[in-house]
Amino acid sequence: MHIHPLITDSATLANLCTRLAEADFVTVDTEFMRESTYYPVLCLIQIADVNEAAAIDPMAPGLDMTPLLDLLTKNEDVLKVFHAGGQDIEIIYNLTGTTPHPLFDTQVAAMALGQGEQIGYSNLVDSWLGIVVDKGARFTDWSRRPLDARQIEYAIGDVTHLAAIFPMMLERLRKTGRGLWLDQEMERLADPANYANDPDLAWKRVRVSGRKPDVLGRLKALARWRELEAQGKDLPRGRIVKDETLGDIAGHPPKKQADLAKVRGLSATWAQNDIGTRMMGALEGATPLHADELPARDDRKPGLGKDGSLVADLLKLLLKIRSRDIDVASKLLARTDELEMLAAGVREGLPMLEGWRFDQFGSDALDLVEGRLAFAVKGGKLKMTRTEDAV
Repeated sequence: MHIHPLITDSATLANLCTRLAEADFVTVDTEFMRESTYYPVLCLIQIADVNEAAAIDPMAPGLDMTPLLDLLTKNEDVLKVFHAGGQDIEIIYNLTGTTPHPLFDTQVAAMALGQGEQIGYSNLVDSWLGIVVDKGARFTDWSRRPLDARQIEYAIGDVTHLAAIFPMMLERLRKTGRGLWLDQEMERLADPANYANDPDLAWKRVRVSGRKPDVLGRLKALARWRELEAQGKDLPRGRIVKDETLGDIAGHPPKKQADLAKVRGLSATWAQNDIGTRMMGALEGATPLHADELPARDDRKPGLGKDGSLVADLLKLLLKIRSRDIDVASKLLARTDELEMLAAGVREGLPMLEGWRFDQFGSDALDLVEGRLAFAVKGGKLKMTRTEDAV
């Protein structure tokens, strides 16, 4: 594979993208910094196909990134391959307002191949290629220039190894018949809605106890205010106000701005500065959350009771057995909250009761809940047995 020098000019980048546009797939990775900003700062993009690989410096003066971004988001003929690509996809969304498509995530694919729920990149490379990845540059400051040869070599390795692994992984998925399992997961990852930071939805990321409409209404207003402050200042949300402080204020709102001096987690200056005034304005404009906006109850299992909880535990055991038997990560088959909802009597809107998940697990889970499946110990081993076959 040909490795290009660091690309810093528009013409070289455009020529590279013209060639890559003819590839069946490209592997993509990014290096970024986000410790002190709201939006991640893109510092490097790596891309490869089976023939060539390059690192691109998005911080290079005058570099036109349009050909690369178009390749990633507008070319439907080239599959874009990432590993644990959520943050990479978020960066591309921030730059373009859309996401790479079609895409493939090797971490998700590894779940279908029995390699755990969140296999790291270095472990993936070791398991498929027998190569130990040098982690020396992992925690480097990618925003500093110039980048040295070791940094660039480390960064490009992320896509060259992936370009070798992806065809092997794809072949194994074909042999096992599990490729179709992943289509829905990949489309979910590519959904732009996953990466849009809507200030009106920011409150859902803040954990608070209880479901009081007035408290949640204040939380919604405060979280929206914080999101807009963070975006405008390009600072992490926690640098504006920490989650726990936001939750405390929503639950016990100050009557006047001067009371902000008494709030744990806020500086006393908030009692008289502009940001404190804006926070109080957000509180004053808050209205109770509408009933249709209220989150599901914490346990998400209305009327489950003790017996229902036991059924949920049996479903978790069934999931563990089934995922072991077919060598697939249990998280790919069903989530814990789904199991609890099934035990509570919910039958609609559960992914595990649809498509391939129903065939591989949901059907048995439904049979267990409805009394057609039971556990038995045979030969010292725990087995599933149909109740009509049980002695």
